[in-house]
Amino acid sequence: MKLGIYPGTFDPFTNGHLDLVVRGIRIFDELVIAVAPSTNKKPLFTLEERIALIKESVADLKNVRVDIFSSLLVDYVKGKGGTAILRGLRAVSDFEYELQIALMNRRLDHDSETVFMMPSEEYSFLSSTIVKEVASFGGSVSGLVPPPVEKALREKYGK
Repeated sequence: MKLGIYPGTFDPFTNGHLDLVVRGIRIFDELVIAVAPSTNKKPLFTLEERIALIKESVADLKNVRVDIFSSLLVDYVKGKGGTAILRGLRAVSDFEYELQIALMNRRLDHDSETVFMMPSEEYSFLSSTIVKEVASFGGSVSGLVPPPVEKALREKYGK
């Protein structure tokens, strides 16, 4: 069985993330969305909120699980029996950073593989940071995030 691990902070989970999940389960038999606590980034949503929003957003997808990880990614992947790490690339700037991370992961564990996927064109500009910025000013994020996330953003920002 090919198990893909899709790590990130997902603060918040966007339709760009969902796009990669949907396309990722075409490649992997099972996909784990591995959510990092990310205390360094000062997330808008708590870890528990992010987990709940992701679970609600992928509830209709078979072979997708949501989990927490707070260790080295390669240790988490190995512990789960993962085949590869799934990462999204929106732009050339993403590639530079992601290449460094993939190479470090391979250095830490020579069996570590990373699969890079480009988002669908309609999500190529989308980031969690942009979504939070728009939502914080009361702008519409409809079509950019799953409905449960849109509702949660409105509640967080009181808009």
